[in-house]
Amino acid sequence: MSEVIFAEGLIVKKNENAPDFVLCNLSIKTEDFGKFMKANDKNGWINLSVLIGKSGKPYAKLDTFEPKQETTKKEPLLDENDDLPF
Repeated sequence: MSEVIFAEGLIVKKNENAPDFVLCNLSIKTEDFGKFMKANDKNGWINLSVLIGKSGKPYAKLDTFEPKQETTKKEPLLDENDDLPF
């Protein structure tokens, strides 16, 4: 399991009295979160996961998942130069 990288400058708050359709509120400290975004930028994006800690409080962490690159080249289903039997 990789190291958890907490989203700096971002606070996730859950109001227990809020209606069910309100998942959470976010508070952003622009200076700190801006630095965090620049440090973790991947092609103009950062991905965050909002989780519930052991304390029962929500938090945001950097989602570092990267899909594995496909190593085998797939052959095309149909070659334009093939003669078709029909």
